[in-house]
Amino acid sequence: MSAAVVAARRARQWAVSAAREADRLIEEARKEAKSEDRRRRMKQTLAKTGRVLRAAGRAALIAAVATGIAAVQAERSRRKLKSGRG
Repeated sequence: MSAAVVAARRARQWAVSAAREADRLIEEARKEAKSEDRRRRMKQTLAKTGRVLRAAGRAALIAAVATGIAAVQAERSRRKLKSGRG
């Protein structure tokens, strides 16, 4: 075989090998981009969940205060009724 044919075959093997490596790197980059996107979306979801939970906590606190006030008012009105009858 001539040196040119051997060199051409070797060059072809290197080209095929380089193409495989490039495909592997592209696939790896694609996976990394997907995982970064997934992480970003997860972060956004967690932030949104945190805001919702804070709002729910505030609403629960307000409801508890309102319930306490209503209970005090009901207790006072019962006392007035008892003392008025007596």
